Amino acid sequence: MTASAAFRRPRVVARLLVAVPLLAAGALTGPPAAHAAVADGVRINEVVTTGDVNDSIELYNKGTTAVDVSGWVLKDDDKDHTYKIASGTTLAPGSYRAFDVSGKFGLGSADVARLYLADGTTQVDGFSWSEHSSPSWSRCPDGTGAFEQAATVTLGGPNNCGTGGEEGGSTTPAAWPGSGSVTTADGSNVFGQDLSGLYQEGGVLWGAQNSGRLWRLVRDGSGGWKPDTSGGWSSGKTLRFPGGSGTPDGEGVTLTGAGSAGGAFVATERDGNASGTSRLSVLKYDVSGSGSSLTAAKEWNLTSDLPSTGSNLGFEGITWIPDTALTGAGFRDASTGAAYDPARYGSHSGGVFFVGVEGTGMIYGYVLADSGSYTRIASFSSGMSGVMELQWEPQASRLWAGCDDTCDGQHRTLKIDTTGVFTTAGVFNRPSGMPNYNNEGFSLAGADECVAGTKPVYWADDSNDGGHALRRGTVTC
Repeated sequence: MTASAAFRRPRVVARLLVAVPLLAAGALTGPPAAHAAVADGVRINEVVTTGDVNDSIELYNKGTTAVDVSGWVLKDDDKDHTYKIASGTTLAPGSYRAFDVSGKFGLGSADVARLYLADGTTQVDGFSWSEHSSPSWSRCPDGTGAFEQAATVTLGGPNNCGTGGEEGGSTTPAAWPGSGSVTTADGSNVFGQDLSGLYQEGGVLWGAQNSGRLWRLVRDGSGGWKPDTSGGWSSGKTLRFPGGSGTPDGEGVTLTGAGSAGGAFVATERDGNASGTSRLSVLKYDVSGSGSSLTAAKEWNLTSDLPSTGSNLGFEGITWIPDTALTGAGFRDASTGAAYDPARYGSHSGGVFFVGVEGTGMIYGYVLADSGSYTRIASFSSGMSGVMELQWEPQASRLWAGCDDTCDGQHRTLKIDTTGVFTTAGVFNRPSGMPNYNNEGFSLAGADECVAGTKPVYWADDSNDGGHALRRGTVTC
């Protein structure tokens, strides 16, 4: 737990699990009655008291109008422990916002989370419990249901309430949708450890390595990949933050519709030269040159916009989805509560970047403006305890989320449902022929490689098991 030990209460052992809502939905203590109309839609929706995520309280607006929560106050069971919500904070209809309260107070094993209007005395909502979250106390359904112990932390997005998926009809994992056979796809000890994110661009496979390195791989003639020996890529290229400083802990890589000519986008969770501090950023690199290192042309530092997590539990996956795919599916913009309108955001990449968080399993969608600004327009759970890779598969209009050996190599697909949000469509075990490797990267071939109903897929093994970091399998087209 990263909250200050001074705030931490001792864990209760051998005690009956009890969670008690303090107020009926919509109830407020104290006058005037007009407060009810203002706050009726805002509820405490999730509480995290232990684990890899700092003590946090999430609010959800279940109403139909936006609510300005500037100056509202969060408290635990001590009236003198207060967290004041920053000025300018608004909750759009159907939106979620998590607040890291660990700097003001700690949430104990038997404690209370309370929400007050800006006067500090008019209570809007409250929730009490007698055991730590394991890992999350979540309302099911969001905003209206009772609190229960959910399997995953979903701060900033819909709670993981165990809903089924359209392909499998259930969150019970199905067999891998392809061959169970997996083969190595690289030479012996080419990369060593820490190869992470993958992205296939036709005859090129891009690979991000945690040690601050980007690889450009080409086909080796036998179904695998080898480093490109031209353009200074033979040993990969060293990555730097803007200005040429630092060592980005590159965990994921993706391209936009412009391909590599439009730059490579790398998700990083920290600077390796300051490994104890989170730096959740998306970095853009021009990969057309011949030098041995790459300095980021642009950085979108998203750290302050997201719930706190461990410095080595941040961004692990990134993928880009075209605006046309999102608008065509009726995707809903969580920042406005309305259908996503790309024109609202001016000049940007022509799509939305989705990033996955290892420590929480959450996925966030961002419009990254060419100016360097950003807007978060989506927050949702992968349904897994962690996300190590994200890949958009345009042919099937689905988002793949992969987990490593922490989740026994589980993969999930998500699709945009009739309400305009991403929900689980399929849950799959790893191929039967692949041991439980520490796979942090996953990439799918394009439709042009589909033969007899299947196409290649590739995994990057961060641990380089058996001296190999890349493996090849298949998936149904």
